[in-house]
Amino acid sequence: MIKILHLSDIHMGSGFSHGRINPDTGLNTRLEDFVNTLSRCIDRAIEEPVDLVLFGGDAFPDATPPPYVKQAFASEFRRLVDADIPTVLLVGNHDQHSQGQGGASLGIYRTLGVPGFLVGDRIETHRIETRNGPVQIVTLPWLTRSGLLTRPETEGLCLAEVNDLLTKRLEPALEGEIRRLDPQIPTVLLAHLMADRATLGAERYLAVGKGFTIPLSLLTRPCYDYVALGHVHKHQNLNPSNDPPVIYPGSIERVDFSEEKEDKGYVLIKLEKGNPQWEFCPLPVRSFCTLEVDVSKSDDPQAAILKAIAKKNIEDAVVRLIYKLRSEQLDQIDTASLHQALTIAHTYTIQPELVSQLARPRVPELGSSANTDPLEALRTYLDNRDDLKDIATAMMEVAQSLLDGDKEAWLEASGVEKGSQIPLANADGQLRLL
Repeated sequence: MIKILHLSDIHMGSGFSHGRINPDTGLNTRLEDFVNTLSRCIDRAIEEPVDLVLFGGDAFPDATPPPYVKQAFASEFRRLVDADIPTVLLVGNHDQHSQGQGGASLGIYRTLGVPGFLVGDRIETHRIETRNGPVQIVTLPWLTRSGLLTRPETEGLCLAEVNDLLTKRLEPALEGEIRRLDPQIPTVLLAHLMADRATLGAERYLAVGKGFTIPLSLLTRPCYDYVALGHVHKHQNLNPSNDPPVIYPGSIERVDFSEEKEDKGYVLIKLEKGNPQWEFCPLPVRSFCTLEVDVSKSDDPQAAILKAIAKKNIEDAVVRLIYKLRSEQLDQIDTASLHQALTIAHTYTIQPELVSQLARPRVPELGSSANTDPLEALRTYLDNRDDLKDIATAMMEVAQSLLDGDKEAWLEASGVEKGSQIPLANADGQLRLL
């Protein structure tokens, strides 16, 4: 049995806007969070100990991270070298230059010949001798159009057609690797991609659209005992039958608020030919918390906001407070008190939003499916408009006159010339002309 630790999407150096400068180190606290979380993963690999570590891509936010960020990443993975644990580093979309010229941020490990380190920047099969036997790793890095297609081949094609053509090119490339596999040795496909049944996380905002979608059928081949994926930040198994498991471990830290409710962690695998066992191992990462409160109808908006803050455990969390209010309530908000209430958070932002008095909600009783008499509909509408109470009775009388066919008499009594267009509010609060 071979033990494997599978992690992905470290994105070390991300999310600085959600941190602050640590005066003792001079580093952004979010960088320290990412380093500490990666350290926990490496600790587990060494304590277990595992026979192999698979990294599914996206080490940094881009291909040219600052030197101190690269050093922090390398310092942690160096511990695997010292522990004699072989490691495969796969190239993800964020590890490549925008022009798609290879994995610049990870290629240095191949150039330096770091013992036990393999860099997966091409479709290739690697046979690795571990302490508990051999294993085959088929690497499938993030693929761009330029990697498989020429510009003339894609001219005039829509995105769906390009996707189909890319898939047709990928199939024989993977098939070629499959034919060279030893059927007696456990095999893992390590790939950084978007599978067609994946549930997206933050990567929908992180240049996810620059690649293409892989059909799940290409990943569930019987020759694979485990499919280790990267790119999607939400942990999930795309093949519940586990023949083979197709696993996104997800990112190891929250990148932004889109991942607020997601668990973060890594996967431990016990691999035998035809009998993979895996478990998701959650990591204790920093909480993100959104406080959203509508005080536009409150008599004491300040108290309502403070009450909403008190209800949540925001200590050491990254917090955003969003409160909605009317413009005339602005003077009732003591911003200093809000800042004081949020000081226990790690970092926080305050986002007031003004509620427009022009955009009024549809009256529920007046939905399109309601079978309502016109006068009853108008009465219901007026009952929900406090600003029209003074003229509600007159409006009802005018409406009755119109329904009685007395429009001209009403116009004459109102002093309006014949042929004029008279605005009248409909049930949605919009104006129509008579």
